[in-house]
Amino acid sequence: MTTQQPHILLVDDEVDLCMLLQMSLKRMGMRCDTAHTVAQAKQLLQTHTYQVCLTDLNLPDQDGIQLVQYISEHYPTLPVAVLTAYGNMELAISALKSGAFDFVSKPIDAASLKQLLDKALVNTTQPHVEKGIEHRLLIGESDSIQALRCTIQKVARTQAPVFITGESGTGKEVVAKLIHQLSHRKDAAFIAINCGAIPAELIESELFGHKKGSFTGANQDKLGLIQSADGGSLFLDEVAELPLSMQVKLLRAVQEKKIRPVGTDHEIPVDFRIISATHQNLEKLVQNGEFRQDLFFRLHVMNIRLPPLRDRGQDILLLADHFMQKICTAWNIPPKQFSLQAKQWLLQQPYLGNVRELHNMIERAITLCDSNIIEQDNLSTMLMPQTTSQTVEPEAQSSSKFPEEGLEIYLESVEKKIIIEALEQTHWNRTMAAKKLKMSFRSLRYRLKKFGLDTDKD
Repeated sequence: MTTQQPHILLVDDEVDLCMLLQMSLKRMGMRCDTAHTVAQAKQLLQTHTYQVCLTDLNLPDQDGIQLVQYISEHYPTLPVAVLTAYGNMELAISALKSGAFDFVSKPIDAASLKQLLDKALVNTTQPHVEKGIEHRLLIGESDSIQALRCTIQKVARTQAPVFITGESGTGKEVVAKLIHQLSHRKDAAFIAINCGAIPAELIESELFGHKKGSFTGANQDKLGLIQSADGGSLFLDEVAELPLSMQVKLLRAVQEKKIRPVGTDHEIPVDFRIISATHQNLEKLVQNGEFRQDLFFRLHVMNIRLPPLRDRGQDILLLADHFMQKICTAWNIPPKQFSLQAKQWLLQQPYLGNVRELHNMIERAITLCDSNIIEQDNLSTMLMPQTTSQTVEPEAQSSSKFPEEGLEIYLESVEKKIIIEALEQTHWNRTMAAKKLKMSFRSLRYRLKKFGLDTDKD
């Protein structure tokens, strides 16, 4: 049985270049038709079936980006890669935003061209992940979530860098992982990095790797996280936290797809798709000189903004039910239900911590609830520290109404203080403390263990 040759459409007004590329593609086992104008390309598209289209951006009759837009609208499954002259990065990025799969710079390197075409062909022939995964991982039926699913599906088909914005806790990593799983890279690694969690002195080694002996403590060669994402996707969460010195090196890695581990004098080619995210206003950071403008434009090709939970309506109850089922299954306890009052209360909350806050809220409610029905009191008890006699210290107050350390950390600190106060008032008799706090002994014991207060004092 013979395998059908891939059929490529090449659109470029340079006749000599077309002839050279035709010969290169023939050696790669591919058929190639050529067009020198957008009009000729449209005629060929109507009479032939192609697996990949390669187009220049500067064409005599129309802009090449218009051809990209035309193909995206009329032939959405056909990947389009653009040919761009050196230094014409802005046009290449515009093409990616218009629906191009990827781009390759002129003069064209045969190895780079083959790698690009291989990825494009895999994208058209390889089956995607199981149908409906975007509904399973991205829960909700609001208009904003349905629009988000459509955007993710379109973005996943390209190689363009993706920039995700949204408040803390809206699910940026969930969306990044979904983009990866819907792409042709799904069988390779998805590497997630929280840029704010890595100490500044270690971040270069973590990202790029190092050679044994390159610095004190480097006792063996280390593979960097970027290289670990070879063939897959690299997710940089809170990318705004990267030091300026690291932003320069990241820019080169993204542009050239090459990295240089610490302590080496040679570069290593790495094929990765970059997805980045932050809850900060990156445009303002660029204006203030705290983030490089060139890196911003390189990362900010396909922009996805996640809606806050408070704007998602009935999605709140869908998520609450999902979390309840998931937690009860994990804890091996019978599933519970929300009372009507509890549901109404859930729909009225501001959710400054968004989906993450809701998850933690449901976890607390399940712990506090001794029956099969979760009531409003189970949800709201730990969110109302003002009902106790304890006052918040002055340093916890600020000119902002939002806690500087983040809502979840603040709430946990308040919860811990209330529990300690109850224990001290009952001379650390946990049974009496549980009654004082109007919670079950099991719920109190869970929290004592969580906060490291599980002693044998009573």
